[in-house]
Amino acid sequence: MTQQLVIKTSDKDSLKGLVESALEREKKLLQASIEKTRARLTEFEGRFGMSSMEFVKRLRAGELQENPSVTEWRMEIGMLQLLERKCASIEESSIVD
Repeated sequence: MTQQLVIKTSDKDSLKGLVESALEREKKLLQASIEKTRARLTEFEGRFGMSSMEFVKRLRAGELQENPSVTEWRMEIGMLQLLERKCASIEESSIVD
């Protein structure tokens, strides 16, 4: 479902450029954060010898006990999902005159 955000201003041209550059800057920051999070997930996968997908499957099946490493890995997976949703939201947005 497409949502719309309305911003009213008396200087459309200035604000439009500002919003566009702010969104682009935020997208770049999100992409950098996504790469860092993916790198951390790769570290977990190497340390524990399983993919993050397998980790989630085993965690949901109750095969893994909660401990600091499991919690951290689980939180990194959640963070990646959140960052990817935010980035997709920006990529899917458009500014309509």
